[in-house]
Amino acid sequence: MSRAAVAPTDVPAPPDAARRALDAYAGLGRGDRFHVAVRWRSCPFPAVAAQVPATGRVLDVGCGHGLFPLYLAAAAPARRVSGVDVDAAKLVSARRAAEAAGLDVAFAEAPGGELPPGPWDAITVVDVLYLLGQDRALDLVTRAAAALAPGGVLAVKEIDVRPRWKYELARAQEMVSTRVTRITAGEGVAFVPPAFVAGAMTAAGLTVARHPLDRRSVHPHLLITGRREGA
Repeated sequence: MSRAAVAPTDVPAPPDAARRALDAYAGLGRGDRFHVAVRWRSCPFPAVAAQVPATGRVLDVGCGHGLFPLYLAAAAPARRVSGVDVDAAKLVSARRAAEAAGLDVAFAEAPGGELPPGPWDAITVVDVLYLLGQDRALDLVTRAAAALAPGGVLAVKEIDVRPRWKYELARAQEMVSTRVTRITAGEGVAFVPPAFVAGAMTAAGLTVARHPLDRRSVHPHLLITGRREGA
């Protein structure tokens, strides 16, 4: 597996991009506002966005309330951003937030996990694979890789299994989200080993790089990127 870093976007995110995305939920219910606020604080979205091209077609898989697609669009207006999710109720909130922010982001329901037709210049999958089970997760990675345009990048943010204490903390929190509060829809909590994700990308013909993102976090965030050869 190559460790050569995938080149990040050359256009830095405007300092107000995060605020614009978060403020878009001000008119929604308290539960939605609380969820996106906690999500922003707990996930290194800017680091993931830094690996996404500043222009072209971008798809966020498992977009939930739409926070990350809105941030991607606010940070780089030349991106044409779409988001898909299995939860129709969350997509209602996502569309309302996009309208409130004045951002042209398309959202669609994907009940069977299907991907909208490509090619895509970037596909992002942020904290989704652990909800699918290993076989379905790796199948999603393979299908996403196949949907990339030449030069396109697949960015998968998941939880590393090391260090162990961080992994166990993240696992316990996600168990609460999926089985107790049911904020997150999924079959259960089964974090896919990063080596398997990277292996699926490599088998699909992508050049792979790992980006640890846990330096200042109690969660072992890990971003795995794969780039398709081409112009």
